[in-house]
Amino acid sequence: MMVCITVSEDGNAGGGWGRAHRVALATTSDGAITDWREVEVGWDTAHDEGTEGSHHARIARFLIDNHVDVVVTGHMGPPMARMLSTMGIRTSFDAAGDARTAVLTALTGLDETE
Repeated sequence: MMVCITVSEDGNAGGGWGRAHRVALATTSDGAITDWREVEVGWDTAHDEGTEGSHHARIARFLIDNHVDVVVTGHMGPPMARMLSTMGIRTSFDAAGDARTAVLTALTGLDETE
């Protein structure tokens, strides 16, 4: 399962999804993280460039290209949450603290085969 989480330079989770500067892509299997890759996405700067629709499309393309199944973040706006739901991407909110721990916490109770 591929999980995408907002992450700060010091390795903590949280913050807003649509204005994230950096995210991590965590490959998980059997409740463990098997691969971790951090990417500077620059959505914080891109957020106010163009329309809301173009910003959402930019994020959707990133998620599709990276085969993301679950998004973990501190928070996101209702329009973004609706878009992810429509895409079939599950979301987990209120992430805080160590990003890797937040990924594992979010996965607790999820069936990784879904």
